[in-house]
Amino acid sequence: MKDASKKKDRKDAQETSLRGTFTSVLIIAVFMLVSWFSVFFLFLERN
Repeated sequence: MKDASKKKDRKDAQETSLRGTFTSVLIIAVFMLVSWFSVFFLFLERN
């Protein structure tokens, strides 16, 4: 019984960690896309 609860606790901690990592990656990706499109539209406006 102890082993089963330890595995469950470890799995919950790992899923939380991965969820936070996924959220961080999405935030960085959105920032990069917004930056890229901002520079691209600035380039189009100047020509």
